[in-house]
Amino acid sequence: MDKQTVIFKDLGIIDYKTAWDQQEELLQANVSIKSALRNSQLAVSNGQRNLPLATSHYFLLCEHPPVYTLGKSGKKENVLMSDDDLVKNNIEFFDTNRGGDITFHGLQQIVGYPILDLEKYYTDIGKYLRGLEELVILTIGEYGIKGERSSGETGVWIEPGIKGKERKICAIGVRCSRWVTMHGFALNVNTDLGYFNNIVPCGIENKQVTSIEKELGHDVDYAEAKEKIKRNFEIVFDSVLQ
Repeated sequence: MDKQTVIFKDLGIIDYKTAWDQQEELLQANVSIKSALRNSQLAVSNGQRNLPLATSHYFLLCEHPPVYTLGKSGKKENVLMSDDDLVKNNIEFFDTNRGGDITFHGLQQIVGYPILDLEKYYTDIGKYLRGLEELVILTIGEYGIKGERSSGETGVWIEPGIKGKERKICAIGVRCSRWVTMHGFALNVNTDLGYFNNIVPCGIENKQVTSIEKELGHDVDYAEAKEKIKRNFEIVFDSVLQ
């Protein structure tokens, strides 16, 4: 199968809602095209030929100012701050339409939003989630950090099998409509981990959160980490970024 072409966009530092709206716009455009294609296929079967454009893939990378986001299966009580305290500390909060529970996004965290038409890859959400995990595992592996999966818990972990040492380095939560994806992953690079003290991360109690910086004992080049993510995305999803 030929490699898929994926349009890459680096959104830089962008507020969460603006990035969410951009994702929704790209997803809905693809969903509309898929609907039109189905109608056109019906028209072709009736002797009419007027096929629309094909769907497009996108891969967005960005950083968000401090924000807590809650997934569809999450509970607001996993936010350990009052609404007033959130405002006082200049932290935004959003209920979202992705899977998963509560997480934090902040500066020096690589947030990746793939908007992919999985019908051009494979129609398997579980496989897609494992692909996102693999992308991160490969990336942190380049820093000498062994990332692993934790049974029943989506994301990338360090030492998930050692009780008391389990720590999460990347949260993952997605939405899929008509096999078009949105939302994605959040990899802690040089992230201020103090913000995670105000939530029960991913709704999982008594487990730590970590970052590349914390694991290595020094900060890393954020731009370089993004380049590693891009390269490993192409490998894992057998795609070419343009």
